[in-house]
Formats: sequence, structure tokens, C-alpha cells
Amino acid sequence: MMTILQANPYESMDAGNATGALAMGAGMMVFYLILYLFFSFCMYKIFQKAGREDAWAAFIPIYNYVVLLDILKKPVWWIILLLIPFVNIIFVIILMHRLSTFFGKDMLMTILLIILPFIELPILAFGDAVYNPNALPDDRK
Repeated sequence: MMTILQANPYESMDAGNATGALAMGAGMMVFYLILYLFFSFCMYKIFQKAGREDAWAAFIPIYNYVVLLDILKKPVWWIILLLIPFVNIIFVIILMHRLSTFFGKDMLMTILLIILPFIELPILAFGDAVYNPNALPDDRK
């Protein structure tokens, strides 16, 4: 049992507990890597549909949002807004709405992209949706 004044909190941890913690941490790391690769591959296909030569950018953190902002015709400085906690939620909703609009989908697709992105992003990426660069005006000015 550990108390607040105990000098070493790991003193009571035996080899079995340490091995279990290591295995759990490694398992979570593999799970998150698979999840990251899945979403990155979906964005890669979306970038290709949008006609981007640098679709590989989907696999590079933060730069993938720069490319997404360019596809959705929003200014690059929005990347700062996406890094601010709670503010980013509003701007991701705006981006998901623009993404569904540029691919010819309706408000239902926007809602599903927000609630179930692990289902809707692959549908957008691998489905028959076509990118229309003239769907919304250019807000990058």
C-alpha cells in the first residue's frame, strides 16, 4: 500500500506488474499507430481526389492540416486556431462541413463526419464522391 509520504512509489511494484504495464503501454502504442495510419490513409485518398500532388502530406502531422486548409480554401493561419483547446472544436466542425460540401455531400454527412469519423472518412475517401473546387467561395484572402 502506498502512502503520500512514501519515498519511492514504485517500491511495491513487482516484475509482474511492471511487465503488465509495459505490455499494456506497448499495446496502446500499436493501437494508436494503427489508428493514425488508418486516418492518414483516408486523408491521403481525399487529398488525391482533390487533385493534390503532395497527397503524401496526409501522413505528416500539422502539415496535413495546412494541405487540408488549402483544399478547403481557408487561410493557413487557421492552423493556429486548430491548436487552441476548445476553439479547435468549433473550427474542426467548420472544416468538416466544408469538406462534405466540397465533395458534394449534405449536412447529414457533416454531422456523421463529426460524430462517426472512423466510418464517414473512409466513405468519403473510397466512395464515389467527387471534389468540386467551385462548391464554396475562396476564403483565403
